Amino acid sequence: CRRGGGCAILLAFVSVRLFLFKECAMNIKKNSVVTLHYEMYDADNNLLDKTTEPIEYLHGGYDGIFPLVEEALHEKNIGDTVDITMQPEDAFGEQDPELVRIEDVKVFPVEVEPGMMFEADDPKHGTVVYRVTDVAEGKAVVDGNHPLAGMKIRFKGTVDGIREATAEEIAHGHSHGAHGHHH
Repeated sequence: CRRGGGCAILLAFVSVRLFLFKECAMNIKKNSVVTLHYEMYDADNNLLDKTTEPIEYLHGGYDGIFPLVEEALHEKNIGDTVDITMQPEDAFGEQDPELVRIEDVKVFPVEVEPGMMFEADDPKHGTVVYRVTDVAEGKAVVDGNHPLAGMKIRFKGTVDGIREATAEEIAHGHSHGAHGHHH
């Protein structure tokens, strides 16, 4: 750097590149497609779920992610993190006792066992995915609540990518991913 002022030129070049990078960096806003890694924990800080590949959603009120998480991610940049604790009503909802039923095993087309899942129409709730939680004495307990309903959830996420949504994604109200979308 002592010969001929080369350092000044190098520093000016580095400054311009940093300025251009900052100007081009995109932050999360309405109609951004966001990819992120996350971890979810219960109230006792036990890991419930963790991404191995990032998830992707369309940002801006399209119901692709929990509203409180979306709110916390707004204006964030790639590499930024969020750490939010959500009450049940902000996550998977409260337990609905009407969605827990005891059914005779004869109403099922196959032999049921705990962990099996099936869809059924419910006059009040529409189509519900039920989980068999117990089978005993010719009866099956089925639960239409989300397995994490009623739980306080801690969500930790790191922004992995941000891009502008396509017109088609905005019209459909969800992201189409790296390989397009097939309806």
